[in-house]
Amino acid sequence: MARNRRLILSSPSEVWDLLSDGRRYGEWVTGTRQVLTADPHWPAVGARLRVRVGAGPMTLDDTCVVRVCEPSHRLELEARAAPFGAARIAMRLLPWGGNTLFTLDWHPLRGPGIRMHGLPVDYLVRVRNGMMLTKLARIAVREHAGTDESLETPAR
Repeated sequence: MARNRRLILSSPSEVWDLLSDGRRYGEWVTGTRQVLTADPHWPAVGARLRVRVGAGPMTLDDTCVVRVCEPSHRLELEARAAPFGAARIAMRLLPWGGNTLFTLDWHPLRGPGIRMHGLPVDYLVRVRNGMMLTKLARIAVREHAGTDESLETPAR
């Protein structure tokens, strides 16, 4: 299992706003080229995202299905990318002062990822997920700053 943690300088509800908008996954999920469809009831259990992922000229369509949803606290997805199999992605948002401690666990469920699972693969997944959490944190902080009235009016 690959695990990442990131302190995000926004509240859990502000971070959840990003997670609960399926159309925005392409902004912060590394490797996502385009969100093809997002169920209107995303992120309810059973809701799906269809995304195109890839690098360079190589792309494939992936489906993410919500398996667990506890608004503002926990979201677990099953990501399927044929022919590579499927993985479970568990995201947790913990209040940390006025901020969010975000944890992300990735574990292969089916396909070649199961056989290749181990230190080298987990390391690569951790690097990718670290980049992803950096993007998520930047977006959350930028949007938090845009709504923070104290930043709009200079102190005198």
